[in-house]
Amino acid sequence: MNPRTLFRIVAVAEAVTWAFLLLGMFLKYVTRTTEALVPPAGAVHGFVFLCFVVTTVFIWINQRWSVMTGLLGLASAIVPFATVPFERWIERRGRLGGGWRLAPGAEAPRNPAEQVQAWVLRSPIVALLVAIVGISVVFTVLLLVGPPGSSS
Repeated sequence: MNPRTLFRIVAVAEAVTWAFLLLGMFLKYVTRTTEALVPPAGAVHGFVFLCFVVTTVFIWINQRWSVMTGLLGLASAIVPFATVPFERWIERRGRLGGGWRLAPGAEAPRNPAEQVQAWVLRSPIVALLVAIVGISVVFTVLLLVGPPGSSS
């Protein structure tokens, strides 16, 4: 899977989970019919949000985005549905083209972030398992802390 495909999938997934979360909030707060959708939609959205953040940083390193582009990518996850327009914007500007530049046999890593990315590309299964565990740990901690605006 190339950077363009990976980023597109995760950007769309993040927007879709926003839709489910907003639907749940609409049913809970506007129509007052049910709040049953909010916990699962919030949990799935939170997990996909974390995946989007990790993916954005990974693509940022690979594509050598500017700091501003990378920060805009991260910020796009905060605004509902903004990940898709951001993905289309960087695609139109050619900032998602090409393959993995630090893949085995390609460029040599020049800094610690690139060394991590090169390791991920050399050992994708192990890296995926590490990422899933890491994201799951962060996700669990955030679940224990509670949703935004909740009082403990």
